Amino acid sequence: MDHSINIKKYGFSEIFSSKLSQDSPLEPARVLSQEKGFYRIITDKGEKLAEVSGKFRFQATASSEYPAVGDFVLVNWNASGNSAIIESLLPRKSAFIRKAAGEPQQEQIVAANIDIVFLCMALNNDFNLRRLERYIAIAWDSGATPVVVLTKSDLCDDLENKLTEVSSVAFGVDILVTTSTEENGYKELLPFISDGKTIAFIGSSGVGKSTLINRLLGKEQLKTNGLRNDDKGRHTTTHRELFLLPSGGMVIDTPGMREFGMWDNDTGIEKTFADIETLASLCKFRNCTHTGEPGCAIQKALETGELEADRWQAYQKLKAENDYIEDKESYMAAKGKQEKEISKLIKKMPIRV
Repeated sequence: MDHSINIKKYGFSEIFSSKLSQDSPLEPARVLSQEKGFYRIITDKGEKLAEVSGKFRFQATASSEYPAVGDFVLVNWNASGNSAIIESLLPRKSAFIRKAAGEPQQEQIVAANIDIVFLCMALNNDFNLRRLERYIAIAWDSGATPVVVLTKSDLCDDLENKLTEVSSVAFGVDILVTTSTEENGYKELLPFISDGKTIAFIGSSGVGKSTLINRLLGKEQLKTNGLRNDDKGRHTTTHRELFLLPSGGMVIDTPGMREFGMWDNDTGIEKTFADIETLASLCKFRNCTHTGEPGCAIQKALETGELEADRWQAYQKLKAENDYIEDKESYMAAKGKQEKEISKLIKKMPIRV
């Protein structure tokens, strides 16, 4: 066994070790990357390739039940010792979820067991407050702490105004400003990174996530590309990967994702739009629809300019999207329950010859 590797450095804390059975022959591991059904994992024995067992595959009913980067799993070693079999997945303490395309709705786990989500947005043409609101809402839902990271400040000639705009939508969220043109342009991130902590970098393609991670790693580990002619970055990262930093702590790089669908959880929306939730609580009627009732605090704030129309519309859009998914999930669950009941009744019916 290679004693130079300690899985505790990779975030294997008491939260996860308490889930282990004392007499289990299985060994804990963390998923570093995943590609085409194979997983690169790290254990006290070192780095290995792994795949899920047949039993695991048979019991999984959704893509979100399979291991993702950042997950802790329990593995069995193959007789050769060159690879491992993933037998089970330990419960996640947090998960950044993206709604996968297609029907039925499926969760796509972007990164698991993360402590902080760096929500990266460039201060050039990538700047989009509505998308940032969506990022923040989903980050709160993940169970991790969101931090806004504004990149490429060297390309911004109105930084103060941009910071004011971001502050108006990022309630209770730290906002960091970085640049890749200065040697110490990433130092703002360091106070948030420490031993055993996992940080995921989320953002559109080309915002500079890989550049920041290279600076933290102290070497050009990840490929980066410059700007295209339209002032937007080129996509470079093609898969998710977890890296252990020399100074302690871990970072997860993710492919650029411009759009995220909401999932059925109101918590993130309530935290992200705390200003609107507070205003709504001041309405004269508890069931106010904010469309024309007397004493509506929302309509008053829109008239006075206290609440911007764009922000109100963004809130309504995310709420509607979330409610639609919740209703659809309830319908599918009820339909599934009904089909099971019918199946039971059919099995109990006497067979007539």
